[in-house]
Amino acid sequence: VQLVESGGGSVQAGGSLRLSCTASGYTTYRACMGWVRQAPGKAREGVTAIGPFGTTTNADSVKGRFTISLDNAANTLYLQTNRLKPDDPAMYYCAAAPSRLCTMIPDLSSTNYIYWGQGTQVTVSA
Repeated sequence: VQLVESGGGSVQAGGSLRLSCTASGYTTYRACMGWVRQAPGKAREGVTAIGPFGTTTNADSVKGRFTISLDNAANTLYLQTNRLKPDDPAMYYCAAAPSRLCTMIPDLSSTNYIYWGQGTQVTVSA
């Protein structure tokens, strides 16, 4: 299984980025996937997750600003980030759980994820 992220970059506060995660060797159909971020010196944080029937869960810190979505035809997970804040900069990782660990209602803990991408960096300038 390989997860490859792209779309990170540097934007001004208030700006937007669309992160992508293309999977190979893993199907996004009815999948449990999510985005996890980690900033230097901080704990890893689950940002958002999507369950097998499209239910999503978002961290309070990103509600109303970030949206997770799947394109099963492209086998790709997306994270649309809007109104980026100075608290948002981090390495953003795409993660996926195998079907046996997939839950109907996704949670933000990363304990069920066993597949991880290499990360894409998001930087926000004031």
